[in-house]
Amino acid sequence: MKIESIPYPHDLTDGVVSLRRYRDSDPSELAAAISESEATVGRWMNWASADYRAEMAMDWIRFSEKAWAIGDSFDMLIVDARSDRCLGSIGLNQRNRENNFANLGYWVRQSAQGKGVASRAGKLAIEWALWRVGLSRIEIVVAQDNSASRRAAEQIGAQFEGVLRKRLMIRGALVDAAMYAVVAGDYPR
Repeated sequence: MKIESIPYPHDLTDGVVSLRRYRDSDPSELAAAISESEATVGRWMNWASADYRAEMAMDWIRFSEKAWAIGDSFDMLIVDARSDRCLGSIGLNQRNRENNFANLGYWVRQSAQGKGVASRAGKLAIEWALWRVGLSRIEIVVAQDNSASRRAAEQIGAQFEGVLRKRLMIRGALVDAAMYAVVAGDYPR
């Protein structure tokens, strides 16, 4: 099986937010955004803690670059389109080549939450994944009680497909998850 290389996008913006590849200069700001968000993002993401450091962010960036190079996942920084300030991160991961779909995951730093950042970034990522990568389905799986991420999924245009019992491990406990999905027909060219 040939593993294709997907180039990094250079034009993913709606004028308010932009998605871009990670840079070697990002670890400190990325770590600060994660540390700031322990109370909100950390509730749902095991890695988001107040002691998240720049070295950990650099390890993540290197891991993401390798995964992108082989086409397994596509992680990008969400930034303010005008200032390039880190607002969070978004990624298409858990790619299933046989059935041509991937999972969309996102988080937004606490100081930028409630402003539509996740839904704006999600729309950009989904359009890119459907029309440039050629995926036919994007799934968004969030903890059933994570109302902010569920609202973002709905604002992105994903359809609620049901509850998956004991689907996610959060802080050592299995929790039910809400499954949302977007298919190519939901986002006409």
